[in-house]
Amino acid sequence: MSSASYSWRQLPGGPRLAVATLAQSECAALSIYVPAGSRDELGLPAGLAHFVEHMVFKGTARRSARQLSFEIENGGGQINAGTTEDHTVYEGRGEAGLLPVLADVLTDMVWHAAFAHADIALEREVIGEEITMYRETPSDHIGDLISGALWSPHPLGNPISGTLGSIAKITRKKLLDFRNRHHFRDDVVIAAAGPFTLEQVQALIEPRLPSTFQRVERAPAFVRRAEPPLRVAETRDTEQLQLSLAWHTPGRQDPIRHSLRLLSLMLGESASSRLFQELREERGLCYQIASDLTLFHETGAFEISAGLDPDAREQALACILREINDLVANGPRLGELERAKRLAIAQSKLAFESTSAHAAWAGEGVMDFDEIPSLQQWRELVVAVSDKAIQHAAELIFRGQEPAIAEIGC
Repeated sequence: MSSASYSWRQLPGGPRLAVATLAQSECAALSIYVPAGSRDELGLPAGLAHFVEHMVFKGTARRSARQLSFEIENGGGQINAGTTEDHTVYEGRGEAGLLPVLADVLTDMVWHAAFAHADIALEREVIGEEITMYRETPSDHIGDLISGALWSPHPLGNPISGTLGSIAKITRKKLLDFRNRHHFRDDVVIAAAGPFTLEQVQALIEPRLPSTFQRVERAPAFVRRAEPPLRVAETRDTEQLQLSLAWHTPGRQDPIRHSLRLLSLMLGESASSRLFQELREERGLCYQIASDLTLFHETGAFEISAGLDPDAREQALACILREINDLVANGPRLGELERAKRLAIAQSKLAFESTSAHAAWAGEGVMDFDEIPSLQQWRELVVAVSDKAIQHAAELIFRGQEPAIAEIGC
């Protein structure tokens, strides 16, 4: 499955098409990447991009919401979507023979959704329940709090789903204006994977495309504030404290991203990581402890989060900072970096057993880098990261930069 031939092109007057040809695959994956998300909501109600994503599933001039789902699932396929800070993706998958249906349904949804008034009112209630569900789950809600602490007042700090107050301000006109501006951008990427060539997919997609696309400027860049990041605390009657720390990083265009990825693996992304071993296995201070790296075009975030007994807060913070300071001062321990490299490469190989992963690699590569990166070159860059590079990355992120902090607990 992992052997693929990648190719892409800008369609005449239209979006970009990226294809991962998997000659032996029995499956198809098709995704449409709209390079707009919650960071594109400057001056707009928070949650607008996410609301548009929901409305795309509510029916078109040709199909009701029920027909959209049944047409795909009658053929054994699945469709889904997701909104992030910087893009929205609509995706479908199924057996290879289902690709024409996936193409017809997804293009109908993305470019011809109806946005009926009754459906908008109904979906506002659904999204309100989604917001409430996440807010009432502290381990989920802490993500919104730490984003706000790190990024505010930039839209990157807004909750992607919005708030009950912000979605109440979203009108049909705002939804249509956002859809018409961003779904018709000429930097939209359509990505496919399966036993198809680029020419075959283009012949299938082109007749279903809108007649015109437009150039849209990138969302306003994030500029770090001179003052220290925020500290946000929300009091709740809970027996567990949710704690999150976040630091600014360079963006995905910076070559340091490979070192940052491995640094996160070493600190908290695996059972052998420093924080998991020290805080959970050795000291029993928490059940959950993890680190995570999120990269955008020009900036990024390195986060550490934990769920722990409130009485263990100070001890846990001391342990976290001790491990960070050790990496800054001394770099990786013997064998630590090599283990992280093996984990990163193995995770990549396991992921690429999925047709959808190949479509995502092709689509996100073109969207983020204007090319489809070579998997082999990516792995070589990971292998080439040195102990010194990891120490430099740790110094860059942690030395002289106070973290944003968010907490939920009593």
